Amino acid sequence: MNELMQNLLKLQSLEFSPTQDDSTAALIAELRDKIPPQIVGHYDRLRVRGKKGLAAVQNQVCTGCHMRLPLAVIMTLKHDQDIQLCDSCGRYLYLAPEAPAAPITETPAAKPARKSARRKKVAKP
Repeated sequence: MNELMQNLLKLQSLEFSPTQDDSTAALIAELRDKIPPQIVGHYDRLRVRGKKGLAAVQNQVCTGCHMRLPLAVIMTLKHDQDIQLCDSCGRYLYLAPEAPAAPITETPAAKPARKSARRKKVAKP
């Protein structure tokens, strides 16, 4: 993740935290100075509406609106070439750190079901 997205993520976590003091306000101001004004403006428009400005991408899905993203957006994020916006919700996207995969344990094979013996129908006279 590039420095711009890291700064945006820090800014979002600070602004949405329940407690804010003078040192937090100073850090917020410092982070806002590091981010270009166009990006901060878009972020603020989302924040005014009560939405978070960033959303993680997990399994090719935006966690903000739960819509599937095009593969080109995912590849751009993976290659860290440019910042991306979600087409549905307008949030800035970043790749969530991948959780380590759980080891796969083999389950014992189920026994096949027993076939019931077919009964012959006896014709009644």
